[in-house]
Amino acid sequence: MLGMRGADEQPGSMFSYVSLEARVPADHPLRAIRAITDRALAQIRPQLDGLYVRWGRPSVPPERLLRALLLQVLYTIRSERQLMEQLDYNLLFRWFVGLGIDDAVWAPTTFTKNRDRLLDGDIAAAFFDAVLIHADADRLLADDHFTVDGTLLEAWASHKSFRPQDEDPPPPAGGNPTVNFHGQRRRNATHRSTTDPDARLYKKARGREARLGYLGHVLLEHRSGLLVHATVTAADGHGERDAAREMITAVAHGRRVTLAADKGYDTRDFIADLRTLHVTPHVAAHTTGRRSAIDGRTTRHAGYAVSQRKRKLVEQGFGWMKTVGGLRKLRHRGQRLVTWLFTFTAAAYNIVRMRRLLAAPA
Repeated sequence: MLGMRGADEQPGSMFSYVSLEARVPADHPLRAIRAITDRALAQIRPQLDGLYVRWGRPSVPPERLLRALLLQVLYTIRSERQLMEQLDYNLLFRWFVGLGIDDAVWAPTTFTKNRDRLLDGDIAAAFFDAVLIHADADRLLADDHFTVDGTLLEAWASHKSFRPQDEDPPPPAGGNPTVNFHGQRRRNATHRSTTDPDARLYKKARGREARLGYLGHVLLEHRSGLLVHATVTAADGHGERDAAREMITAVAHGRRVTLAADKGYDTRDFIADLRTLHVTPHVAAHTTGRRSAIDGRTTRHAGYAVSQRKRKLVEQGFGWMKTVGGLRKLRHRGQRLVTWLFTFTAAAYNIVRMRRLLAAPA
């Protein structure tokens, strides 16, 4: 059956009586994410209030800034400028952030300056904890079985910037000059990156290429696979086990818990420290090359095998944070800012995972 052909007219302007709320489908994933986010923002409102004075011109609401930053993570938007462009024409983004259809979008520089205020207030950690309070209230968290792991975060700095500390700054050469490192011994003790001085030269495993970066660490609980702690340390070769001790101490509170980890944590000193803390070390044991600190006292129990299966959930978190969250190659410099972004991205991962867990049938 044939129908009448519609006209391809381009109206110059028009009025819409449909609200942004009505335009977002009831089952859209961002609705559940917005509900979890708003609940966490309400929890940290006192900290947000403390960042601002009570006089002067009103600033950009910090809740909107944090929702916009969350969109940047969820949709892998590379820069603040691209984020503002998306926010200008994307009605879904406007609804999520809390902007009206006719509200002006912030300039990228304004957004960046206000984001730095959130950095000064250590809001990422508060937001991360507030999301976990929501998860705990919904009985999603385990308090006795955990996994720890670390990953290399590649810094926004090239090998050419890694120069001797006692060397005068090179004159500007322009373009991308060729530099030959052949035969040079380059170490963190004698060299620093001129682009990101906090970054360190590090390789995750023997035989791999050394890269400038940081180490990101997370602690994962086994019931729902949520991240319960996140931090960043210098890539100095000792950060992984030191961070693991601090994180498990912060959540164990002297109780008997288990901690799973890969073979990189199978050292005598680390296992002894865990036992001193009343933490049962469910660490993957070395089977070749060197003697393992894990023996039959641990491996004979069925819970050890369960922990070895559960600990692989941490790779899902790292994979999401690097591919979707944009942390495969850092876009910011300095350990303080990198820690803020890593923690905030970990909170975003928890929100996405909680949406699925809370939507699952009981």
